[in-house]
Amino acid sequence: MGLLPSGFGARFWCLIAATFLGFLGIGTVLPALAPHVRHDLGGSDQTVGLVIGIFSFVALGSRLFSGPLADRRGRKVCFLSGLASCGCAGIAYLLPLGVGGACLARIFQGFGEACLYTGAAAWAVELAGIHRSAQTLGLISSGIWGGISAGPVVGNWLGTFERAAIMQVVAAAAAFALLTQVREEYRPSPHHEHRRWPGSFIIAPGVAIGFINVHYPVVAGFLILHLAKFGKAGPVAFSSYASLILMSRFFLGGLPDRIHPAITFFGGIACMACGLVGVAWAPTPAVAIAAMGLVGFGFSFPWSSVASMVLRRTPEQQRGSAIGVLTAFYDLFVGISSLAAGAVAKNYGYPYAFLMAAVSIGAAAIAGRYLFWPAGRDRARPTEPLEPLTSVAHQ
Repeated sequence: MGLLPSGFGARFWCLIAATFLGFLGIGTVLPALAPHVRHDLGGSDQTVGLVIGIFSFVALGSRLFSGPLADRRGRKVCFLSGLASCGCAGIAYLLPLGVGGACLARIFQGFGEACLYTGAAAWAVELAGIHRSAQTLGLISSGIWGGISAGPVVGNWLGTFERAAIMQVVAAAAAFALLTQVREEYRPSPHHEHRRWPGSFIIAPGVAIGFINVHYPVVAGFLILHLAKFGKAGPVAFSSYASLILMSRFFLGGLPDRIHPAITFFGGIACMACGLVGVAWAPTPAVAIAAMGLVGFGFSFPWSSVASMVLRRTPEQQRGSAIGVLTAFYDLFVGISSLAAGAVAKNYGYPYAFLMAAVSIGAAAIAGRYLFWPAGRDRARPTEPLEPLTSVAHQ
């Protein structure tokens, strides 16, 4: 079997298209948000930070809600709720409420993004089959990165923030309409027994995912500034990073389904660590661009490697909750590391922020050891049946 995605039905690709449209709307608005708050609404730099940051706190809390929603009401309900909330965010941007309207929009956005991804990921895995969960999650991520990457281009073409906000509403509505035509086969359990969270098993994968993503606020916040001495190398390096993520997840996302996911996990984070060290001390623009490409290539594999292992060990009725908890770790670590990266960059310089991200990869490797080879459990190949997590419903 080749590496190109094949064998997925029309319903699956409709989910990918709806995911792309949802994040296209988000990406259209996001680059113009800070200038809109600062100049159009007369906010201060602190106000800009508040409007941008409120999203992370809402998204973090919403992850813990979106998982049970997907498990108890269905993946489609969760996905549609996310799209509806994203549409409401676009409308809130257009209301004459000043900074309050922008904050309200970001609250809708945080809830919408959490439900959108949880519903899309859980539903897509079930459509494609659990044996292709890594490839499925890679294709979902391709839809996300594709939308986020195309959004700024669309927003720049539209020209004004108000038009970008309208575009977010239109994109969410189009995705909503498309999704209503897709049949869902998942049926929530008719028994409303008490369910608990997946338990201690989820901690190691969550911590691993969290430490891996410490690099993201460093790259997003300081890459351009760090490489400013090389002229336009910063934007080119970021494009190298984003392009490698998009292409690798689309074409190589199925590797953790075909070889042991520990190989893709540790191979990926090794590439990330080398790339982060390389960009920290890059002596030339070419080295910086190549190093960021290596970071993007490596970053393409850990999420699907970890999440596919977790989903294989999780009962069907808890997979939405498992995805919600894993992505909550992402939000938590990104939020904390944003503050830490700022402090490190201020006190020691930009290279040390990238070295901080490289050190966090080492912590992710330690957490990964407890995921792939926990005490008392033999190594299992990804294609073999794995023991489901113990839950109240399965005791």
